[in-house]
Amino acid sequence: MVAVVDWAVIVASLAYAAWALVAVARNQPPREPYVIGAGVVELLILVQAVVAVVLMIADGAPDETATFVGYLLMNLIIVPLGLFWALAEKSRWGTSVLVVAALVVPVLVVRLQQLWDAGAG
Repeated sequence: MVAVVDWAVIVASLAYAAWALVAVARNQPPREPYVIGAGVVELLILVQAVVAVVLMIADGAPDETATFVGYLLMNLIIVPLGLFWALAEKSRWGTSVLVVAALVVPVLVVRLQQLWDAGAG
């Protein structure tokens, strides 16, 4: 996988989680700027998914292809699901859901990197 894209996703999702955590501490419900922030993170995740699929086609899939694809799909849906839940919950706990969803993304990206590197070795 392309490290620059992976690191961009990790940094963006951690920054988004920190931003949402400040809103939780201030007892603020999720608002429009958090939707835009989630869109930016999701766009980066989408770029990462496209790059991963292209690399799988060009260079071959990792050994654990099904697991890799499962993590890739989960990475694609975790932020939109968290955002949907957050917007349905009109309290600070809705914003807390955004924090959790954003913190799951770097874990999934690291796991994707591990699976890719294991298949390349």
